[in-house]
Amino acid sequence: MTIDEELNLLDQQLRRLKIEYEIFFNNPAKRPPTDVEWKVLSLIRKYSDGARMSFSNRFRYNEMAQRYAVQAELWRKKMRIREEGYRRPADAILSVQGVRVPEEHEAKHHPVYGVARHGAQAAGAVGDQPFSVQCPERRPSGSRLNPYIRR
Repeated sequence: MTIDEELNLLDQQLRRLKIEYEIFFNNPAKRPPTDVEWKVLSLIRKYSDGARMSFSNRFRYNEMAQRYAVQAELWRKKMRIREEGYRRPADAILSVQGVRVPEEHEAKHHPVYGVARHGAQAAGAVGDQPFSVQCPERRPSGSRLNPYIRR
């Protein structure tokens, strides 16, 4: 096989890997596509030195290697969320299905803020209701705000 043919194969395998990971994260597949990922990684490692490639082939290879690196990082984050569950509201943006706790369990105890949600807040989002915070002045007059800073 020539270098162009193998780069075409790498591009096809990358597209296939992306599709199979989407299928995996949307729950029909039980296990991640490790066999396709192994094929992609072996092709990426094969041409990592770039000694036998022309400038155009090297440019194309670098573009595919970067695309794989970005996607692999995203898949790693999604896998961590799938295994551990949502830890913060921003994790829901990655849209891993089958992880979120049903709404009736979430209404009893909010997993992020560690406080019970009652009444109107349980029906809507946390930021729907106005609130105020009052902090009494506790330090004696004349004390410094930060004891580690000298004036």
